[in-house]
Amino acid sequence: MDARMMADWPREIRLVPVLLVMMAALLAATLGGCTSLAVGAGATVATAAAEERGVTGAASDLAIAATITSLWIKNDPRLVTDLDMSISEGRVLLTGTVATQARRLEAVRLAWRASGVKTVINEIEIRQPGGISGYARDSWITAQLVGRLSFDREVDYINYTVETVNRTVYLMGIAQDQAEIDRVAGHARQVRYVRRVVSHVRLKNGPRPKQGRRRAPATGQLR
Repeated sequence: MDARMMADWPREIRLVPVLLVMMAALLAATLGGCTSLAVGAGATVATAAAEERGVTGAASDLAIAATITSLWIKNDPRLVTDLDMSISEGRVLLTGTVATQARRLEAVRLAWRASGVKTVINEIEIRQPGGISGYARDSWITAQLVGRLSFDREVDYINYTVETVNRTVYLMGIAQDQAEIDRVAGHARQVRYVRRVVSHVRLKNGPRPKQGRRRAPATGQLR
């Protein structure tokens, strides 16, 4: 590839090879080959340039996810298997189930220790997990919703992250307008077994997340 041609490319595109190497090394060092982190942090680098947050934003969110995962492993390895995280523009959404309030607070406390975190949205439930059948149903719900969004031409689904815990669907990401938010939430409500939908989606032209206080904010908006 001619270096002069690359110099004419947009800055975000020129950064892709560097960011790929950085994130691959970060993932390997932190997780020893685990691939779930990339899913929890959002889309892959190959599609990150198309997202509203861009390649650098996706890389920053992935670095935050790696740091939180590392902290969980060091302090309470069970948190990695019991909980999930979604990260967008430094906003960390924690979902899943734990048996005690102490473990719930510990997961949130450790998440705040990661550099770059602006907000920790605590949606962790205190109850015994639903077992294999409950996990399978939640995974099915997520897959069904992702499929619906991907085929809807009026939704930029690449900007969304979906998590399902105990039949509650948590939405996070960036919407083009309020109509898109309502459309996505509508799709979620139509999926079988869903009992409620919680939205942490922000508007594209709305205010960007700012550094928040080190406490768990109120839960998201029911749609």
